Amino acid sequence: MTMSPSFWSLPTAPEGVRDPWKGLRGVMAGTLVMEFITFGLALPIVWRFGGGVTGPGFAVVGALTVLMLVAGFVQRKPWGLPFALVLQLAMVACYLVHPAVGIMGLLFAAVWAYMMYLRHDVAKRMREGRLYDQLGHPEGYPPEQQ
Repeated sequence: MTMSPSFWSLPTAPEGVRDPWKGLRGVMAGTLVMEFITFGLALPIVWRFGGGVTGPGFAVVGALTVLMLVAGFVQRKPWGLPFALVLQLAMVACYLVHPAVGIMGLLFAAVWAYMMYLRHDVAKRMREGRLYDQLGHPEGYPPEQQ
């Protein structure tokens, strides 16, 4: 199954409308930081109690964990989202290192799948002109600056 070009191309917010992508990028960056913390805290536990974890496997998971923090800071770049999605797939593949790490990767992959659904929904609403900020505001909104 191939992804259509519209998956990566997003509509831009009209003049005078808040940019919804800025908020979504913030949620994605926050999720990546949360993943960094979660996997960072899980690494010592898996190392100590996760029989069969090798040094190289630990190093791979550690490197991917640090890359999640890096990915959190580059979400406004055009390549930030694909970078984050590749990291999610890599963390699921870390099931081969230790099943607990792979299961945590699956949980976060589900979160990312939901964020991709939200991204698609916001893009669809923007194209149709149904995004809340595009519908207009009552008189006096936003309040006049004094």
